[in-house]
Amino acid sequence: MIVHATSVARFTPAGWRAALLFGRSGAGKSDLALRAIAAGWRLVSDDYTRIWASGGVLWARAPETIEGLIEARAVGILTTVPLGLAQVSCAVECEADDPERLPEAEQIELETVNVPRFHLRAVEASALAKLDRALSTHGSTLGPERGSAY
Repeated sequence: MIVHATSVARFTPAGWRAALLFGRSGAGKSDLALRAIAAGWRLVSDDYTRIWASGGVLWARAPETIEGLIEARAVGILTTVPLGLAQVSCAVECEADDPERLPEAEQIELETVNVPRFHLRAVEASALAKLDRALSTHGSTLGPERGSAY
């Protein structure tokens, strides 16, 4: 299945773990991904991500036609060394408005796998720090079991 989401990953003690960044066009998905790449994360896919479930785990990779490409608004299409695939540990809804301050834990079901989901303003200065912390919370396990919601 292909979803309208950007995906970025970083290496954790359990291996490469990815976050799916959902949101409308212009919500800051690629902007947040560029900041993550500058901080040592790897691009899995920009704008559209192929996802599938295997063994109770959700996986992500880029469609072949856009592998290694990311759009930087006002700059153009940039190339980067992509990560071939990564296990998805969380989903982020990138929003224009301020998200709820102390939200209840949420999950989203993707390809029969429940993944923790949270909301943030991708263009906010602290967005990458929040994403990093969320991935640390949810990306530290080896299998489909995950800790409490962020």
